[in-house]
Amino acid sequence: MTATILAIVASLVTFVFVFLLLRRGVLREKYAVLWLLVSGVALVLALIPGALRWVADILGVQTPSNLLFFVTVVLLVLVSVQLSYELSRHEMRIRRLAEEVALLHRRLDDQHRDD
Repeated sequence: MTATILAIVASLVTFVFVFLLLRRGVLREKYAVLWLLVSGVALVLALIPGALRWVADILGVQTPSNLLFFVTVVLLVLVSVQLSYELSRHEMRIRRLAEEVALLHRRLDDQHRDD
């Protein structure tokens, strides 16, 4: 029973924390949706302990905790890949902007020399 209460409290704290970050504008909506969904699923699994065993039985996994760990690892890998993609995209944008600023500085310097 203590583990169930701990899981409920953890999922509610995560939900409230993500919601507050979203409200303050610290976290963007596209990221908040994922974490709100994860905390919602965690809350459902905490409130209905047999649900995880039912899903594990359907998928043929012997131990429900193994299924939970597997899904968690897959989720973290997907989040990591997505964040790497975003980082790469932003690095390309920053590089392009830096090159444009350098070209503009060069033009300004050339114009000042001509004057």
